[in-house]
Amino acid sequence: MRVLVVGGAGYIGSHACKALAVAGHEPITFDSLRTGHRWAVKWGPLEHGDIRDADALDRVLRSHKPEAVMHFAALAYVGESVQHPDVYYRTNVTGTAILLDSMRRAGVGQLIFSSSCATYGVPEMMPITETTVQNPVNPYGRSKLMAEQIIRDYCEAYSMSGMALRYFNAAGADPEGHLGEEHDPETHLIPLVLQVASGHRSHVSVLGADYDTSDGTCVRDYIHVADLADAHVRALQACEASGFQAVNLGTGTGSSVRQVIDAARGVSGRAIRTVDSDRRPGDPPVLVASAAKAVERLGWKPQHTDLDQIIGHAWEWMVSHRDRVIHG
Repeated sequence: MRVLVVGGAGYIGSHACKALAVAGHEPITFDSLRTGHRWAVKWGPLEHGDIRDADALDRVLRSHKPEAVMHFAALAYVGESVQHPDVYYRTNVTGTAILLDSMRRAGVGQLIFSSSCATYGVPEMMPITETTVQNPVNPYGRSKLMAEQIIRDYCEAYSMSGMALRYFNAAGADPEGHLGEEHDPETHLIPLVLQVASGHRSHVSVLGADYDTSDGTCVRDYIHVADLADAHVRALQACEASGFQAVNLGTGTGSSVRQVIDAARGVSGRAIRTVDSDRRPGDPPVLVASAAKAVERLGWKPQHTDLDQIIGHAWEWMVSHRDRVIHG
């Protein structure tokens, strides 16, 4: 199958491109390279363009004639979304509608959408299932929920098929060392902690040490990026002829901020200085997924569930591959 991967030069999108190629599919990356990286496009061609550019999307869809689209293109910084909601709604919401219209013009009816557990907001019950009320607490989460709703409406009105994959905390790096996490600015806990271990950062801030959890810090469900990529490939086969589905992707196990830091100390063998700071507004104490639907619908089971292994792959990328891959 030929698949247009919108946002395929980013962290999760590039891993999905590799998984598609390994499975015998042909990925075509469409990316603005605003937050994605040219060096991450290793499997299939790169088409440079913005998701809000209908003419560019029409041209690429006509040229490559894909049978399906994977949509990763989004802005994803919660704090930035609060400061600049206009930019987030134009990119994440309007961009999704423009993409769907281009797909309709090209006769492409299947979309796999990169969604987020941020659409749930601050749930009252754990674990989170697909029927948990979606009540996002920031513009980023709201933009993802709006995009889901648009996709659902298009599927119903135009006999398209769509699947929203709601990730929990993506982490780790390609086990073979070809790809890894590279954001600017970096906001994810594991790479921040490992940047302290590698000497690129003086300390990591613990944002809240007084939560009602076992050690007072936030608990999150860390899912290996390679397992996320595998789920996307499986979703291609699981999409129904028409209609919309939503599926959580997580391990069902939570790790606290302090547990992540302790594991990173063990994996790296380095000292990691921490500084306790104030809570970040809107951070729930615990976010853990129920992935039962993914197991049932996709036949998917995460293969890299051990926190030490997830951090180990991220550490190997940082110390052994990052400089060589990015800078040559």
